[in-house]
Amino acid sequence: MTKYVTRFGSLEHYAKGGVEIIDDDPKRYTFSNMFEVAARSKPYEKVAVGKNMQYVLEVLRAEGTSEWRAAAHDEFALVMDGEVEVRLLKLADPSVVPPGKEGSIRLRAEPTGRKMGLVRARRGHLTLLPAGAAYQFHADRPGVILLQTIAGDDTQYRWAEICQTM
Repeated sequence: MTKYVTRFGSLEHYAKGGVEIIDDDPKRYTFSNMFEVAARSKPYEKVAVGKNMQYVLEVLRAEGTSEWRAAAHDEFALVMDGEVEVRLLKLADPSVVPPGKEGSIRLRAEPTGRKMGLVRARRGHLTLLPAGAAYQFHADRPGVILLQTIAGDDTQYRWAEICQTM
């Protein structure tokens, strides 16, 4: 019987990997490694690693404390490496985020409102970042967040830098 070993990637230990096409046109495929993207990114840069219409998967290098952000739509933060504290606040003035605005926006000052809670998320933990709420990330040590959201003004596209193509 074949023994399979599951290896989890991390910011410090990852294998780049690749794509092996069996029976298709290789031009239809790209590949990027989220840990490599995070390793090369500045803290809390929002680098797209996947896109489907207006929806994106962004990789963020979690390190230190992020700025406060908010969105007019729900977002989801999946911690892929490390431990990330997620601070949530229900905005006293929800108009700071224009209705229908796609992607999250950076808040210029510390927001006011009712504290909603604090999540201490580790690898595999998924946190809802609800519409109309402000959020801030904090990580004592570098980690990786995969953020499911809608592409916005701060989404960075670096396809030529991050993707392996056939």
